[in-house]
Amino acid sequence: MSQVPANGRPLLEVDDLRTYFPVRRGVFLRTVGHVKAVDGVSFSIQPGRTLGLVGESGCGKSTVGRTLLRLIPATSGSVRYKGEDFFSYRGEELRKLRRQMQIVFQDPVSSLNPRMTVGNIIGEPMQVHGLASGSGRDEMVAGLLERVGLDPAYVTRYPHEFSGGQRQRIGIARALALNPNFIVCDEAVSALDVSIQSQILNLLGDLQKERGIAYLFIAHNLAVVEHISDDVAVMYLGRIVEQASARDLYSNPKHPYTMALLSAVPELNPRPRRRRIVLPGEVPSAVNPPGGCPFHPRCHLTRQAASDADATETAEITVGGTKLRVLRRCAEEMPVLEQKQAEPGHCAACWVTK
Repeated sequence: MSQVPANGRPLLEVDDLRTYFPVRRGVFLRTVGHVKAVDGVSFSIQPGRTLGLVGESGCGKSTVGRTLLRLIPATSGSVRYKGEDFFSYRGEELRKLRRQMQIVFQDPVSSLNPRMTVGNIIGEPMQVHGLASGSGRDEMVAGLLERVGLDPAYVTRYPHEFSGGQRQRIGIARALALNPNFIVCDEAVSALDVSIQSQILNLLGDLQKERGIAYLFIAHNLAVVEHISDDVAVMYLGRIVEQASARDLYSNPKHPYTMALLSAVPELNPRPRRRRIVLPGEVPSAVNPPGGCPFHPRCHLTRQAASDADATETAEITVGGTKLRVLRRCAEEMPVLEQKQAEPGHCAACWVTK
């Protein structure tokens, strides 16, 4: 975890980012709706710090990372890098700025070209951006391989000759080739064994301390995110529903979805202290999300609050064929991400919690 203080201007500022994918049907493929993969996401990352982005599969985490790097076009919103509008850059200006923003992909197999040697995979970005060529490039590639824990002699080998953990180290070396200030780690350890995960996480932490790199660490494993992150944002159905420092979020979660996620984290204690919160139903469709709070059909807190509320303040909904009573406000009004009482920097989008 980075020890760099969070002060000064953020390195990266994301404001109201939206990424919609059209749904087309019929002979003429008319647009009949949109998959709202990212629906109004905002956050900032300070230099040398790590923001963990967590949530269930399909909540939009990876789409956020790819959109802010312009690998996927944004529908609306803005991304500011070092105070400048990243989405406004074009041509040569954009190419130069891309050197400072890199990504480590989830799958260490498909993200590496099987027809290229390790030396060419890592050295190609240097050559494309004119940083080094010839023997100079070879020396830099060897140094990067050594830094990520691989033998420099591996430069002539191909990706299929390595294990999953070794391939991910090659992917990290490629991301470091241009000496970036910001790296998106898109499920960078989810496909690896637990012992290999710890090695990669320690490597990322060491590199951050050495180079002051800022990370957007995307994952669904909350235990991993707690280990590496300074701050954590929780996503549900394309929106951030809670954001706080890692310590505050894990010790005192404010959103019922975060509570449910944390209750599912395995504990070493055979007599667990946490009560498992089982969410009813399935994640709603991103094409037609429910009105009001997107989480209200599965929320245990709104059901508990409705049992003690006046009948005029409640509404009846059906989830998986079962009728449930919830607070009317949760079913009809979209909550905003706001700071909770007496906890600076701890924000949650919930009508029930204080």
